[in-house]
Amino acid sequence: MTHRPSLRPLLLSAIASLALGTAPASAQHTTEADDHTTHSQIRQTAEVHDDERLAQDWGLSTEEWARYRELMQGPIGVYSPDLDPLTALGIEARSDEERRRYAELQVQAEARRVEKLLSYQRAYDAAWQRLHPDMPRVELPSAALATPDAGAQRAAVFVRDACTACDQLVQRLHADRTEIDIYMVGSRQDDAHIRHWASRVGIDPARVRTGTITLNHDGGRWLSLGLPGELPAVVHEVDGQWQRQ
Repeated sequence: MTHRPSLRPLLLSAIASLALGTAPASAQHTTEADDHTTHSQIRQTAEVHDDERLAQDWGLSTEEWARYRELMQGPIGVYSPDLDPLTALGIEARSDEERRRYAELQVQAEARRVEKLLSYQRAYDAAWQRLHPDMPRVELPSAALATPDAGAQRAAVFVRDACTACDQLVQRLHADRTEIDIYMVGSRQDDAHIRHWASRVGIDPARVRTGTITLNHDGGRWLSLGLPGELPAVVHEVDGQWQRQ
């Protein structure tokens, strides 16, 4: 007698697969595609919300924020990668009306920022005097370069660490008793770093305490001035404009 192979094991195997939830390959691919689409939509929604929030923080519309991001992908972003939205849009304004709008927004934003900064600077100064009265004090980043007293011949000196020419320039100005405001580019807001540098180049702590020399984090100022040349740089204010010596 000829024996036919039984279909029962195959049938049981198929039933077991269905019971365990094993889906066909096409169904798995569809599910993965749906998951990818959902994640993309969630990410895009989050990015839109972020853009709306950032635009609102600067007093801009979402269209203006999108234009700022587009501008920073071009030449202005290459030359000045750290420009804030209002400055970038103001520089690239398409009309006098736009330019006035961004200038007014920036003045308002800077006024709010300076007010907060000065309040904290006073608290910082009091804490420094209380905790470390004999150590050179580092100035917190401010909205602009230090403003000299009337008639005073001060210079803003931009330097960076690991720069022999920078060290030599500061040592010469220090020896000449020149009143200077030193701005350390690339300090990463690290007070210990700038104090170590000042000690290494021989800056007298007493002159820092009296304010004839100030130690400052650059905070992007050098880049915002847009002056040509490499560091070090000595900069003076002439008729309201900062010019390199």
